[in-house]
Amino acid sequence: MASSRRARHAGPPDGGWGWMIVAGCFLVTICTRAVTRCISIFFVEFQAYFGQDYARTAWIHSIVDCATMLCAPLGSLISNHVSCQVGIMLGGLLASTGLILSSFATSLEHLYLSLGVLTGLGFALCYSPAIAMVGKYFNKRKALAYGIAMSGSGIGTFILAPVVQLLIEQFSWRGALLILGGFVLNLCVCGALMRPISLKEDCKAAPELLEQNYVSETEKQDLKRMSISSPLIKLWPHECLCYCSWKEYDFLLMPGFMVLAVSILFMAYGCSPLFVYLVPYALSVGVSHHQAAFLMSILGVVDIIGNITFGWLTDRRCLKKHRYFCYLFAVGMDGLSCLFLPVLQSFPLLVPFSFTFGYFDGAYVTLIPVVTADAVGTSLLSSALGVVYFLHAIPYLVSPPVAGWLVDTTGSYTASFLLCGFSMIFSSALLCFARLAKKIKRTHLPSLTGNTALKQHIWTNGAIAYSVTAELDQRDVEFLAVDTNSFSKRDDNIQAVLHGGHFLAWLSMGINQDTRASCEQFAR
Repeated sequence: MASSRRARHAGPPDGGWGWMIVAGCFLVTICTRAVTRCISIFFVEFQAYFGQDYARTAWIHSIVDCATMLCAPLGSLISNHVSCQVGIMLGGLLASTGLILSSFATSLEHLYLSLGVLTGLGFALCYSPAIAMVGKYFNKRKALAYGIAMSGSGIGTFILAPVVQLLIEQFSWRGALLILGGFVLNLCVCGALMRPISLKEDCKAAPELLEQNYVSETEKQDLKRMSISSPLIKLWPHECLCYCSWKEYDFLLMPGFMVLAVSILFMAYGCSPLFVYLVPYALSVGVSHHQAAFLMSILGVVDIIGNITFGWLTDRRCLKKHRYFCYLFAVGMDGLSCLFLPVLQSFPLLVPFSFTFGYFDGAYVTLIPVVTADAVGTSLLSSALGVVYFLHAIPYLVSPPVAGWLVDTTGSYTASFLLCGFSMIFSSALLCFARLAKKIKRTHLPSLTGNTALKQHIWTNGAIAYSVTAELDQRDVEFLAVDTNSFSKRDDNIQAVLHGGHFLAWLSMGINQDTRASCEQFAR
């Protein structure tokens, strides 16, 4: 019952303990996304040790990313119905166990299960709940808070990339994985920081559920005090649970979210192979191991700048209304960077690529939760982020092996990088066309409204005046009748009474075409 007694806030506090939530999410992104990126540094070691080709070795990174995103809804479910703290702590234990078991691997299949599935599952239980908690604590400075929190991915990559390379040289890849397993246990500390908060937006009771006969009076009172995703609702009947589960995911039918979801599929396909093949590509064009690892460090530190600066800029009044187009611009610029990568075949040329790709990668990663929150609202953000990161799963699983197959088939990285670039550009273009179509549709509405005024006819009989317009087809009729004498309102669609030469008509919501025609004929 602790959640029902929790202090309820009218809105996100935009500070206070929220900054500790940001710090906790910052550490979560270091331990999840930065560690996942650094797995690409093990790519050459795994390939040399097990003697496998690019495609089979790339499945390790693909499975980690896929499991992280595929199980993101599970992380949201545990966070909503049990506790965000419990979910992140459990995820930390699973991820650490997977990395430690991977240090004893004897085959790629062993790594698929331990480093891929188990570690990915642990990361999934931590990642989306931590990000959703930031959205609960911030509104006015949401983009800045997300920029700081998500910069952990870049800072972690900048620090861990050379450290992991050094650990591999000193302790081999097995010792490096064992040390990373101990490092990831810090996720349990991050989970302890995630103090839950209750907002009035979360506690809006569902009118449909309150009217159902299978909900007792006690349960109705509970629903009025808590969110439909409260842990207490797990004690309710099956019908209540089904309803609450549906209400958590009814945003799936929103057209805006559906377009965003499709675009994310293409964006995720384009961004994943770059983190897997940047180091092997650099090595293939004659860059040394330390320089190749340094490219990942550059990408990571510039990612931080993109996180924070884009978060701060899109919180400014001049850009706050244009976050959507800022997101499109960042994704498109990453796609253009990928198209130019095949012609960059030396370390001095690859450094600018790392700057450009890293900056805009940090920019759009920061805006994913913000754009999602704008589309579905804060109360559904945890569930929506679970679905958004779930949609990353299939592209993350497929794109690195496909890119590896193209490298094995063509003997070059050109086809792989071009496919990544065009995929991200298409993602940006799709959202842009969807937004333009929506804007054009809105511009036509005023003209349509003006045309309906010409079709309006008004009859007057005695003290009663009423209006019949073409807008009845839209089921939003206004009752314009004004009676000088008192009369009782009826709930039926239309009541026509002929009494003393006076015609009384009430028009209400839901009148259909047949009823309107009858009304007009009777009036004549």
